Amino acid sequence: MKRLLIVLIVSALVLGCAQRSGQLTNVEKGDLIHMAQEEKLARDVYLTLYHKWKLVIFKNIAQSESRHMDAILRLIEKYGLRNPIVNDSVGAFEDPHFRKLYEELVANGSKSEVDALKVGAMIEELDIHDLQKCINRTGEEDIRLVYENLMRGSRNHLRAFVSALNSLGATYTPKYISEKEFQSIISSGMERGVVR
Repeated sequence: MKRLLIVLIVSALVLGCAQRSGQLTNVEKGDLIHMAQEEKLARDVYLTLYHKWKLVIFKNIAQSESRHMDAILRLIEKYGLRNPIVNDSVGAFEDPHFRKLYEELVANGSKSEVDALKVGAMIEELDIHDLQKCINRTGEEDIRLVYENLMRGSRNHLRAFVSALNSLGATYTPKYISEKEFQSIISSGMERGVVR
């Protein structure tokens, strides 16, 4: 009897996983749409701040953000979702929240090089915060893998921005993640990983 019960439980789990694969919840769909726009936001802000300050860090990380955005867009296409990036021009967002955020971040980052680097650190910290929530809310392994790779990249970018700030005698205070998590990230080395 005990053996039969175990077989039934395992079978139910296997069937549940099989039925789950490829069927996204509304939360998972919303997270993919949100993260595509958040990656575009990062790319667009960094490109704009690169043109303003000519700091190579912005150019390099903008290229990485473009790859991050492409990884999310591949998932959006795979799952048959509507691409939220109708206009790929810098600063163009269909969602008014992202349009406003872009304008605010660029305005803040245009004050000084230090302010620009703090904007970069804040964007990466926000990415880490949001990606962790998305990871916790998905049951799809391919989506989780992309999110984990993006988070690894965001931690590396956060380290780079904080290091650049430190070289200018400035510091950064986290706004979206705990001080403990922030210190753990910036005190550890760069991570390796490939976004597929």
